[in-house]
Amino acid sequence: MTSSALRLGVNIDHVATIRNARGGRHPDPVRAAHMAAQAGADGITAHLREDRRHIVDDDIARLMGEIDLPLNLEMAATSEMLGIALAHKPHACCIVPERREELTTEGGLDAAGQHNLLAPFVRDLAGAGIRVSLFINPDRQQLEAAASLGAQVTELHTGAFCDALADGETGLAARELMRLQQAAADGAALGLEMHAGHGITFDGVNAIALIPELVELNIGHFIVGEAIFTGLEPAIRQMRSLMDAARASAAQMRI
Repeated sequence: MTSSALRLGVNIDHVATIRNARGGRHPDPVRAAHMAAQAGADGITAHLREDRRHIVDDDIARLMGEIDLPLNLEMAATSEMLGIALAHKPHACCIVPERREELTTEGGLDAAGQHNLLAPFVRDLAGAGIRVSLFINPDRQQLEAAASLGAQVTELHTGAFCDALADGETGLAARELMRLQQAAADGAALGLEMHAGHGITFDGVNAIALIPELVELNIGHFIVGEAIFTGLEPAIRQMRSLMDAARASAAQMRI
């Protein structure tokens, strides 16, 4: 499956990171979600970590009550997170690996190696009418495992490509981009809706947006960081513009 449209999900986690650095209520990630909607985002992503280092439970409750955009709840495969997801019933849940000592999600979920662990989570979430996504590395074995588990969506980890690009390692970046392209094609052929995210910047989004099978990009840390200099809405609008321009150029080339 290929798509001419490309949705933008804005991850608001690190607005909450700044708030939590000194406590209190500001800056408010729910306000950021409202601004993201005004700036052209198609959805909101929030990761409720076990240690609550950024998004907290009340943020999820408020997002569900106040935001009209679909909420993509990132979560670890734990009974606590499953209970929270089933209580709130967000539009989608993306199951991600989580280690308390990591600064950010360092790699994709091992859907193949953890098949039996993940199966009841996918089943229960899907049974509640929640779209289930697995955050995985661009690897055929992981895609096949995601499909066999019954996930509707996979989100490809774009960090290796984005890091190589930022470090000026052009050869490595080219190889990682090819991995993403092949994985997107493989996943679509398996019937999976293909998303991508992690580490995407203004410099890297064009190449990723040109992958025709991708339907959605989830971007957060860079946008929040850029917002310090330009404001949140301009940062989102620029990302949205770059994505749209890439898709428009791809469509023109196919004519």
